[in-house]
Amino acid sequence: MERTIIFYKTAEGKCPAEEFLDSLPGKVIQKVTRVLDLIRETEKVPPIYLKKLHGSDDIWECRI
Repeated sequence: MERTIIFYKTAEGKCPAEEFLDSLPGKVIQKVTRVLDLIRETEKVPPIYLKKLHGSDDIWECRI
């Protein structure tokens, strides 16, 4: 199983999440990448890393 991770984009095409990730130091981005890979590749992700937002059908919070 593989999930698709989609970052929000503004009407202007900017991606605040990518801009934030680009600003992080190397060790922090490595940790973020590991957690995103875990979410993408693991069938049952522990809730410590991923939580569905209340009142939404398909919006999830990535917790790092």
